[in-house]
Amino acid sequence: MMTSLTLSLDKRRALTNGNYPIIIRLTHYRKTTGIGTGQSVPELFWDENKCKVKKNYKAINSVGSLNNFLLKELGKAQDVINCLHEKGELGYLSLVQVKEYIIGKNKYQSFYKFASDLEKDLRKANRLGTADSYKHATSALKKFSKNRDVKINEVNYDFLKKFETHHLSKKSNCVNGLASYMRTIRAIYNKGIKAKLIGKEAYPFEEYKIRTTPTAKRAIDNNYVKEILELKLEKDTWPFHYRNYFLISYILFGMSFIDMAFLKISNIVNGRVKFQRKKTSRSYDIKITEQLKKILDFYMDGKSEDDFILPIISAENLETQYKQVKGARKRYNRGLKRIAERCGIEDNLTSYVSRHSFATHAMLKDVPLQAISAMLGHKKLNTTQIYLKSLPTNILDTYQEQLIIG
Repeated sequence: MMTSLTLSLDKRRALTNGNYPIIIRLTHYRKTTGIGTGQSVPELFWDENKCKVKKNYKAINSVGSLNNFLLKELGKAQDVINCLHEKGELGYLSLVQVKEYIIGKNKYQSFYKFASDLEKDLRKANRLGTADSYKHATSALKKFSKNRDVKINEVNYDFLKKFETHHLSKKSNCVNGLASYMRTIRAIYNKGIKAKLIGKEAYPFEEYKIRTTPTAKRAIDNNYVKEILELKLEKDTWPFHYRNYFLISYILFGMSFIDMAFLKISNIVNGRVKFQRKKTSRSYDIKITEQLKKILDFYMDGKSEDDFILPIISAENLETQYKQVKGARKRYNRGLKRIAERCGIEDNLTSYVSRHSFATHAMLKDVPLQAISAMLGHKKLNTTQIYLKSLPTNILDTYQEQLIIG
């Protein structure tokens, strides 16, 4: 083992009473540091060879008790080193990390402080959407714990179950909203394990299972998409723009509103739309059809490479841009309700409907599930299957009629 511990007198600087601190000298891969014991003695009364206080030290009642205390502290530190060695982790830790394990700094770090640090890092990396989800999840936990600090080791199965009960006790909250918070808490916890703040054996999500409930069908009939396309709307009005946003999203594999908002002229390359999805960072390279070209040409006229295609973002600051997109999405959803009324669509028309409709219509056109999954940018097929969990009722009615006996 390339790690050792020994009791030592820190002679670099004397205390105001002339004593020197007694420390545990930690050596890890030829680097050394000191861990304080809270005890001190004059240099004259420290036995350098035996690493203990000399018996003739008269400033305290019992030298034996002091030496026993120092040996216990050394033993505790050695237990930590042995445990890390047995887990196979010791060789991958820095000197500072080993010291923090010994003094217990990491083990009981605040979950909220750790989550806040992660949020700050995400904002520095311009991953503002994920940063917001971290902020909202921790805010919900803080309300539940009444602003009491919660250490990372306290976020266990019982804690999560109590938070679940608290969250669902309010009529305005739902299971899927809770699931969103829990997925974020799980992500934070996993990062805590990687940062060696807590051991894998404490992972609460082995027992606690995140539940979801099926959402109402969000896909609309293909005929309604055609009606939206054929709406006669005055150019450059908001209903005109909202209709176009819906169609752009539908044609571009169900592109999210935020990704549409951040599309720039530079994303159009050789008759294709090339962009990286904000939520997953997945790259897309989609052919521009004639139908899509007509819509994009209206917005691209007279603009330069760095200009946004759609009239949604005007700010230069990224944080402000995200706020503009949030506000615009709310107005867009309100506008879609008015478009639904004009087209006689009784289903709730929202920004998500174009994505779900694209997936459903692709399935009904016999596009393979794997291809639909790739188009939607899903990593797993079962995520795509959630989108396609149930066929529209009218399709099932058609199949039923084909099975009539007689």
